[in-house]
Amino acid sequence: MKKIIFSIAFLTISWASAQAQTFNLGIKAGVNLAKIDADFASEENRLGYQVGAWARIGGASFYVQPEAYIGSKGNKFISFTNNSNTEIAAEGKVKFTTLDVPVLLGTKFGSKNYNIRVMAGPVLSLILDDSSTFSSAYQQATDFDNYKNQAFGLQAGAGVDVGSISVDLRYEAGLTNISKSEKYKQTPNLFQLSLGFKIL
Repeated sequence: MKKIIFSIAFLTISWASAQAQTFNLGIKAGVNLAKIDADFASEENRLGYQVGAWARIGGASFYVQPEAYIGSKGNKFISFTNNSNTEIAAEGKVKFTTLDVPVLLGTKFGSKNYNIRVMAGPVLSLILDDSSTFSSAYQQATDFDNYKNQAFGLQAGAGVDVGSISVDLRYEAGLTNISKSEKYKQTPNLFQLSLGFKIL
């Protein structure tokens, strides 16, 4: 499924490049409000960051926007359900540093110097580093903190361009389980707000 979606995205970028009337390149930075939905625990949102670059290829209304950025995402577990199906209050934290590569398809409305955009597309997150701290109560759940090195998701959102400045608000829904555990499922989801600057 992943290969099919990214093959379609690659073909779309190739087609858009051939038909392109405009090409833009920019940088971006912003914040994430992330949470890992877990079927064994209660959790809270954690604040993170993102910084990277984007390209925009397209015509008057349709565009393709591939991006690459380094991001920080995390989660705070505040309780978990033990083997006796009893909820135990216990704290655990996990933090990921990721390389995120979304390929967004979008459309825009307005003039050259002011427009509103909507976009959606797949995103691949490669986990560069992860760290976790958990209270001793979690030790009975032996493998819930064993994570995969990549995750696959879907982003959707809207943005505004004013001259060379762009502001985007997106939601990212995790489509894959990032846990290697056969017992504990964990799926990352987040909101992100970013500020971009067009340099080309």
